[in-house]
Amino acid sequence: MGISLTKGQKVDLTKGNPNFKKLRVGLGWDTNKYTGGDTFDLDASAFLLDASGRCEKQEDFIFFNNLTGRNGGVVHTGDNLTGEGEGDDESLIVDFAKVPADIVKIAIVATIYQANEKHQNFGQVTNAFIRCVDEDTNVELMRYDLGEDYSTETGLLFAEVYKNNGEWKFSAVGSGYKEGLAGFCTQYGLSLA
Repeated sequence: MGISLTKGQKVDLTKGNPNFKKLRVGLGWDTNKYTGGDTFDLDASAFLLDASGRCEKQEDFIFFNNLTGRNGGVVHTGDNLTGEGEGDDESLIVDFAKVPADIVKIAIVATIYQANEKHQNFGQVTNAFIRCVDEDTNVELMRYDLGEDYSTETGLLFAEVYKNNGEWKFSAVGSGYKEGLAGFCTQYGLSLA
């Protein structure tokens, strides 16, 4: 088992580790004993951001309808509609050699699909986590368990993978957003049209 992170903690990924090529970012969660009649569908997404903090192109937004980002630098492994079972519910693979040169940050988010229509929020979600695994060796490097209660939020900025002085780092963010996926798209310069 890797390092257990706390909110705001940052960890080097590639510095001093030249053989590190691919990172699997796994996200998982459970839902409370919610009896509202609707199932929960949480979705992991990634935004490839340039130095201005925005997505340059539509393909820099990786989610259930666009599984592969520009240059194949980030690949979503598929949409899990229920979140049932043990382990990672959804994963993103970051291939550092293929991430476009203009990308300096990858925002990793989770949102609740149709949260407003179903009256759902992250306060009804438990055991949410993000973990980083060396894709080539399958060794878990770090894990960040969200312990906060996000009673009104429909989106979470789980973490950021960012470049600093040519090296990639990981930051455990854990910030909640009330606007869900549309809010993230607007923040990062995209529209959901």
